[in-house]
Amino acid sequence: MTGDFNIRDYRWDPYYLFHSIHSNSLFDIADSFSLDISNPIENISTRFSDNDHNTNSVLDLVFLCPSFLEFNWHCIHPE
Repeated sequence: MTGDFNIRDYRWDPYYLFHSIHSNSLFDIADSFSLDISNPIENISTRFSDNDHNTNSVLDLVFLCPSFLEFNWHCIHPE
């Protein structure tokens, strides 16, 4: 399960210090399919702000079955 979930949360964005209640629902849905969030090899932003007052963020997420070889072994290419 992959996509732009438009949810900011400290669990996947190290520069965001807050928790979103919407991430709980997202994790409940993923869990119902036996999926868990897969972290990229290198944590980079997936949304780049055009406003100097806003920070870049991580909104694109990948959920995989933890037994997959690719789990926690993927790269994000910003371009």
